[in-house]
Amino acid sequence: MTESLTADLQLLRSTDGRPALCLVTGATGYIGGRLIVELLKHGYRVRILARNPERLRGHPWIDQVELVAGDAEDAATLDRALAGVDVAYYLLHALMVKGDFESLEKRMAGDFASAAAKAGVRRMVYLGGIVSPGQEASPHLQARVDTGAILAASGVPTVELRAGVVIGSGSASFEMLRYLTERLPVMTTPKWVKNRIQPIAVRDVLRYLVGAAAIPENVSGVFDIGGPEVFTYAQMMQAYAKAAGLSKRWIIPVPVLTPRLSSGWVGLVTPVPYTLAKRLVESLKNEVVAQPSEIRNLIPDPVGGLTPLDRAVKLALVKIKDARV
Repeated sequence: MTESLTADLQLLRSTDGRPALCLVTGATGYIGGRLIVELLKHGYRVRILARNPERLRGHPWIDQVELVAGDAEDAATLDRALAGVDVAYYLLHALMVKGDFESLEKRMAGDFASAAAKAGVRRMVYLGGIVSPGQEASPHLQARVDTGAILAASGVPTVELRAGVVIGSGSASFEMLRYLTERLPVMTTPKWVKNRIQPIAVRDVLRYLVGAAAIPENVSGVFDIGGPEVFTYAQMMQAYAKAAGLSKRWIIPVPVLTPRLSSGWVGLVTPVPYTLAKRLVESLKNEVVAQPSEIRNLIPDPVGGLTPLDRAVKLALVKIKDARV
């Protein structure tokens, strides 16, 4: 394994003195798979709940984790997965479900929260999305907010980390940014390219997620997390182009591209599926800038500080290149 991103952070221990047992849901997803690696590096015991465990068989860490196969919508499966767990990472969503995905997400969160409380879980950690004060949230972001509230209402101490665009290979938001910038040197764009956004490197998201396990048990709440810079979406595309060694992009915002047309446009240019692109694009109507919080006192910045966008992009591109070899 490569060097740990969290070596300087505390390690939570179970009541028997062993490293805490962490349950990771969403293990086949972008964040979940990387989180497992960082939790193992940090010394935690890891259990995975996976509906399709065969998708995990090729990972080098598979023999280092406990695997519970089953659906998070099944009560008996949740009871087995949460038994004896100290920290539960809730990384489930239903963004690819067509139609009323919001109701499904609420039901899943409610079932998980009830099972976690019954099992005596010491902490839940959830990764949601930034919602700027005073702005109406998109259906996707409102579902994220509702999920966090349902988990917190369980009585289990819950840390909800809210992030904007996550910069890392495989992130849907990053892939959308990458393909738009690389494939369109000249583009007529929706007006949301003028909105401000605070991207964060995936390595910093993982540090916050791992660090959240060991913060004081009486701490609960919502904490925005973001990188060290704020851009408009157009500026972020220009910054990506520079980091990737591309020429300056010509970006011409127009007011006539509706969210539906924007989603179709993104779907044509990028590999992001239309249903997912639609929900991500709807969220771009809002500014996504982190509000000040205590999270950086609870989980200190890494040595050298949080990762700037240019470095985050270059790290992601190296990972993409290595995957192609």
